[in-house]
Amino acid sequence: MNMQELIKSIRNRAERDHAPDDYVSVWSEYEPFRGRRERAAVIILRTTGCFWFRHSGCSMCGYYTDTDPGPVNEENLMNQINMALKKIKDESIIKIYNSGSFFDPNEIPENVQENILSLFSDRKRVIVETRPEFITYERMKRFKKFSNLMVAVGLESSSDEVLKNSINKGFSRSEFERAAGILKDLSIPLKTYVLLKPPFLTEREAIEDVIRTIEFASEYSEIISVNPVDVQSYTMVEYLWNHGYYRPPWLWSLLEVLKRTSKFKKVVSFPTAGSKVRGIHNCGSCDEKILGIIEEFSYTQDENVLSNIPDCKCRTVWENIIKNEGRIYSTFGEEKNILDLDFELGLFSR
Repeated sequence: MNMQELIKSIRNRAERDHAPDDYVSVWSEYEPFRGRRERAAVIILRTTGCFWFRHSGCSMCGYYTDTDPGPVNEENLMNQINMALKKIKDESIIKIYNSGSFFDPNEIPENVQENILSLFSDRKRVIVETRPEFITYERMKRFKKFSNLMVAVGLESSSDEVLKNSINKGFSRSEFERAAGILKDLSIPLKTYVLLKPPFLTEREAIEDVIRTIEFASEYSEIISVNPVDVQSYTMVEYLWNHGYYRPPWLWSLLEVLKRTSKFKKVVSFPTAGSKVRGIHNCGSCDEKILGIIEEFSYTQDENVLSNIPDCKCRTVWENIIKNEGRIYSTFGEEKNILDLDFELGLFSR
């Protein structure tokens, strides 16, 4: 069974039973905006989902479970938006996600795309996410009139090998470059997501891959968000994690990335499931302090924040792993199960 077949077989075990008029979720949070913290409302729409799901999907993405088998029509989508509007207040930033691509007309028809953006034309910024395949000059030229629009794209890695063999992303670096170039020509700001530690990379390889990706994406991006892998349900990453072949990244690794890319003044990170066994973590003792430092740096871009790191004995463990990882365990645990290493070091109890 190849990677694509494995991803699809795991994902197809998930049950999807949702009402097409029901959005997934709405909440309020903060978002960096031109050197400030601004309140943001996040709206997760329920659509039929990413077209790449239907082919196979990405190795770490479990958002399939939030989608609807369909159909989800224009009326359903506008009903979701109208219900969501009742939950949001005066947040200056609106983030609209749909477990796929906002600009895919098969997920969100073009007239609905425009209606949604029009509803929030009075906000400072509206962020929507899409795969690069749906960014064309003619399409994006239509949306240039929305001066508050920011487009987010999950590049994940600038390495075609990682995109293909670790993530199964379904597009290449050159496809991102093409799409990012169009947005740059039209002066539409780009937010780029990069992934810390996709499967089959060592901790050291993951750090270096993210740094190279940030250097590549910095030419096109107003913001680069580092997303450490968290173990989501019904994914290949979860399959590897359950069998002891994957450990989420260390917080020390994220700090290393931020230190080495702070010169760009545009790199942020707001980890999902931080300090949890399924998310980015250290030993548990220092996690919350380090997560606070990462958050403060993400809002301020003050390099001095990253020098105020608490001492912790687990840093030595991380340093030894970075230096000797290939000797500690083989890729598929023949010498030592990857998760057993965490348990034996006392980082988590069974």
